[in-house]
Amino acid sequence: MAKEVGKVFAYYSNIGVAAIKLSGALKVGDTIAIKGHTTDITQRVESIQIEHEKVKEAKKGDEIGIKVSDRVRLNDVVYKD
Repeated sequence: MAKEVGKVFAYYSNIGVAAIKLSGALKVGDTIAIKGHTTDITQRVESIQIEHEKVKEAKKGDEIGIKVSDRVRLNDVVYKD
């Protein structure tokens, strides 16, 4: 059962990065699903950045940037298996 771990608050199309406010923990290697009205992506987390610094994991309350395979939108929900 997938659990909600965050929400998208920005998307940078020029670099294909989603900015996510976490409501749970996330680490490199996790498989996530991003879902919204017109969004449905499942992918592995290849890298996480906080303030342009690479980190291995992030916790609840962190604002992170991750590369996404497709366009995401404001308020899309991020789930982790």
